[in-house]
Amino acid sequence: MKKFLFTVLMVALTFCLFAEGQQDAAAASFPEKPIRVVVYAGAGGQLDITARKFVEIAAKYTNATFVVENKAGAGGLVGWEYVVSQPADGYNLMAVTKTLIANHVKDEFDVAPMSLDWIAFLINDAEAIITNANSKIRTIQDIIADAKARAGQQIWVTPPGVDEVMTYKFWDKTGISGKYVPYDAGGQAMAAVIGQQAQVYVGNPVDVRGKPDLMMAAISAEKRFAQFPDVPTLKELGVHGLDAESFWRGFAVKAGTPANVVAWYDDLFAKLTADPDWKQFNEKDGMEVVHIKKDKFNTIIESEIKDFKAYFNK
Repeated sequence: MKKFLFTVLMVALTFCLFAEGQQDAAAASFPEKPIRVVVYAGAGGQLDITARKFVEIAAKYTNATFVVENKAGAGGLVGWEYVVSQPADGYNLMAVTKTLIANHVKDEFDVAPMSLDWIAFLINDAEAIITNANSKIRTIQDIIADAKARAGQQIWVTPPGVDEVMTYKFWDKTGISGKYVPYDAGGQAMAAVIGQQAQVYVGNPVDVRGKPDLMMAAISAEKRFAQFPDVPTLKELGVHGLDAESFWRGFAVKAGTPANVVAWYDDLFAKLTADPDWKQFNEKDGMEVVHIKKDKFNTIIESEIKDFKAYFNK
């Protein structure tokens, strides 16, 4: 009996070592087949456009084939569940944004947040406080003075999620309060500010493009943007602790993807980040091109989950 058990254990160990060797060999030759770029939103949106731009520019630096697939639904859960249902081999690269984290917390997604390895934070799209350029409430000082004079009556509008939480953070840091009114889409919320049914919209620099009735009162950044030299930072206006609030974009793979596959992506993303076409594509609208790798990005995700839970529970 002991001899039989020993034989079974040896066979099992041999099988495991063989399987591990096969996995290592597959990872070493990565990629050998097309890579699916999973976009959790519909075709034509900013995330979809960004993912397709990535595929276009990546072709300069690798012979790998990328295929963009839109798997929209349930605020990103459909795409997320698809990626984690596949092998952890790097052949499913998920395009991700901060909204995905907000939705995960708000809608209580039935997937673990760290079921993904968040391997590349590539675009930093600063949060902006936006007002009506023709109203009496234009600057941060105007906003604070009006909110204190009309306690709880000032109306702030955004779609629910990332910008909603930025609203609450601004109120906390400045000691004011207001009425938060959610809109299904950013365009509808901005129309309310243009029509002066609301006083403040929280969004990003790109939101004011082509809208002369809107202006950025301030941005969340360490220093002013070269593209918007007249727009002050919240920090220089005395609103501290909101220097790095952004709507980021990046990529993730299933947790457990081999380290050398992640390293292959790291090398590709480093080349992408230095590419002038990629920079021009993003920076024209005030987005910052960065390259934050797996360890730091995963730490950011864990911190933001705690942040969203705290504010949504309020």
